[in-house]
Amino acid sequence: MAGHYGWKVNLDHKFKQDAFRFGDVRPKQVLVSLKMGLRYGMYILHNRFHSREPFIDLFGKRQVDRLYGVPIGGLGCGTIMRGWNGQFCRWQLRPGWYTYDIVHADQFTVSIRKNGEPSYQQVLSPCRPSSAQLGDWFWGYHGSQATYRALYPRAWTTYNLPGQNVTLTCRQISPIIPHNYKDSCLPVGCFIWEIDNQSDDEIEVSIMFTFQNGDGSEHDSAGGHQNETFTRSSNENMNNSKISGVLLHHRASLQPCTFTICAKECPETGDYPAVSVSNSVSFDPKGSGREISRQLLSHGKLENSSNTKATQSPVSKKGEIIGAAVATTAIVKPQGKAKMEFALTWDQPEVYFDAKEIKYRRRYTRFFNPNGSHRAADLAVYALQNVKSWEEKIDQWQSPILENESYPDWYKSAIFNELYYMSDSGSIWAETDGDEDDETNLASCLKEVPGKGKQIHKEYGRFAYLEGHEYLMYNTYDVHFYASFALAQLWPMIELSIQYDFAASIMHEDPELRLIMWTGLRKPRKSYGFVPHDIGEPCDEPWKRINAYCISDVQDWTDLNTKFVLQIYRDYCATGNLEFLKDMWPCAKHVMETAISQDTDGDGIIDNNGADQTYDVWRMYGASAYCGGIFLAALYIMYKIADLIGCKEDKAKYSKILLRGRDSFQQKLWNGDYYLYDSSKGNHSDSIMADQMCGHWYLQACGLVNNNEDDIFPKSQVDKALRKVFDYNVMKFMNGTWGAVNGMKPNGEIDTSSVQSEEVWTGVTYALAANLIQQGMIKEGFKVAEGMYDTTFNVMGLGFQTPEAYYKINRYRCTGYMRPLSIWAIEWAFNHVFKKNTKKITK
Repeated sequence: MAGHYGWKVNLDHKFKQDAFRFGDVRPKQVLVSLKMGLRYGMYILHNRFHSREPFIDLFGKRQVDRLYGVPIGGLGCGTIMRGWNGQFCRWQLRPGWYTYDIVHADQFTVSIRKNGEPSYQQVLSPCRPSSAQLGDWFWGYHGSQATYRALYPRAWTTYNLPGQNVTLTCRQISPIIPHNYKDSCLPVGCFIWEIDNQSDDEIEVSIMFTFQNGDGSEHDSAGGHQNETFTRSSNENMNNSKISGVLLHHRASLQPCTFTICAKECPETGDYPAVSVSNSVSFDPKGSGREISRQLLSHGKLENSSNTKATQSPVSKKGEIIGAAVATTAIVKPQGKAKMEFALTWDQPEVYFDAKEIKYRRRYTRFFNPNGSHRAADLAVYALQNVKSWEEKIDQWQSPILENESYPDWYKSAIFNELYYMSDSGSIWAETDGDEDDETNLASCLKEVPGKGKQIHKEYGRFAYLEGHEYLMYNTYDVHFYASFALAQLWPMIELSIQYDFAASIMHEDPELRLIMWTGLRKPRKSYGFVPHDIGEPCDEPWKRINAYCISDVQDWTDLNTKFVLQIYRDYCATGNLEFLKDMWPCAKHVMETAISQDTDGDGIIDNNGADQTYDVWRMYGASAYCGGIFLAALYIMYKIADLIGCKEDKAKYSKILLRGRDSFQQKLWNGDYYLYDSSKGNHSDSIMADQMCGHWYLQACGLVNNNEDDIFPKSQVDKALRKVFDYNVMKFMNGTWGAVNGMKPNGEIDTSSVQSEEVWTGVTYALAANLIQQGMIKEGFKVAEGMYDTTFNVMGLGFQTPEAYYKINRYRCTGYMRPLSIWAIEWAFNHVFKKNTKKITK
């Protein structure tokens, strides 16, 4: 059971450290990238002139808000954020785009009556509007009286009501369930309220859920919106209950949406009293709010009950905002308890990206009447019918981790709460029927899907998630390399669907010439035979125009092709799907030939030439520990696949290159303590790179390491290198409390040769922790990961928006990032590597 685990704060919490967006860089770093910066500035201006958002806006200033909590909603359907202090404050309903508006009308309010008279009423958030908006509501709840606990996909807020001897607990649940490809895609969230009356008085308790029609943006006042009440009768699974609520039809935008707020009306049971439901079909969120606040205080219910004829609000006029309310009421005995159940859903079945060329149908429409008009209510009823089952399934999933006494408590919070990004990532999970003759159909965007790919897409759809909230590129492959350990374990068929898309993209060409920021040259958007950087950007048409990234020419990158090889074998290890591996084999051979051609001196090691890998500012030249190690690992995996499927000639070919490359890697990069950053003998060639053993990490994760001196990376050298990284990049940086800095010089000083070398990358830190743990350095691995988690959630207050990087003490870069999902590589280490090696897990 979830018990006491999770991230916990009082609602008046203050964080230890201020957080500021990345901005200042060293003069020498500016000089290196000055020409690129000028070109990039022109690119930004060009996009602004044409009313387009750039895929990365380095000059935009959006100061962080440190108030976010567990997001509401499933995978690929959009999310709504309810922060830890009770505010609805981040909205991701349009694929790939976020709004950060606090909507003060979206609240829960409690009202208590004794002997038929008002006793207490309170908005259950310590925040309030700064203006006279909703001035008649009872604001001012003291945050010290409530605690918030997050354990994604659930959150608990416990409120003590001063002077009432009453405690309320709100449990927020979204249907994020591993290996469940139906409920996990639903745009729904439930709020289960437990009322504990510790007094000696019988009390009447009402809880009101108010919601504005919209997301707080300018669209809310554009006019054309309308609310209507609904009631659904009970069925055999609901114990004579019924669902009552309000549908909020948001009509003004290009992509209309219907929100639903509702509650369950139920008779008395053996454990709980009867609960009645009332509603108000509309109120003015810009006004005083008196009409519904006073109704609740005076009568314990709202006037617009479902039995009245006022079932629809007038259609809103331009400049007018409308809201709706639903209230539950129960008589709670002295020392008694009550339970009230609410649901919030949103139905936005068809969406467009900014190019508006293709209409995408969200996956949940497969299960909920694709052409129906009652889908929003259907979703709400389904949610309240199934929330108990969802919680049981979530418990079954989480309990083995939560009950593992070998795991520290902070890890039990981190492993689940970092998973928030799977839903809150601008993601889209789209249906496809596989009809390639329809040029407007999703499947036509990448036609050459090999083998079982069309079948996978038809059954499981296509999935895309952003690199970051501020880095607007979908399925960024060099980063997905780290993050994909979450999908491979929890929703492996989504992971296979993504891999089939990339396999198709390898043979895809797009001759459109684009300016490359680093070089100033114009290069094709996508050339034949290369793994792309990403699958596209939301301001264009993903899956159709791939490779949004143009800072450097990704056709020159030295880690994308090899990362494809490593990932497909890891996915084979996760699924045991040999057909998938066979489908991927021709593509793997093709990209491996491309990678081999990047070995310019023929020594068996791929050669870097600057900004040509995921560390796209921290330049590499010649052989490098990072790309060279991944290249060796890819060669070995190609050798193993060839052996597995009986391709003897290929096996011999890759074996020959691998043996030559292994010797070159040792000769050029091993210095007796660690592997050099690169072989160029430049001013940072001797840097100690936190990610230097990345290739070894993947090989061991795939069960291809015997832990002896005959391994591709000899055990004694791996042990030394990882120990060096831990001692220098971790322990000599902020006393080991902030994760691992990317680059450290042998003298114990941070490598300042680039912005990225002196950053801490959250996802790389978690990957390093997994690497250490796989190598048997469990205490050290947990130390590294704990520093990263504590910095993010407790020191900087950036939980549920974990950034890509920290720079210096209180600077961050790109909130909400894909790579920290690599924390699931730690769980992979315990579930795969240790079980195979029968090693004992110790704390």
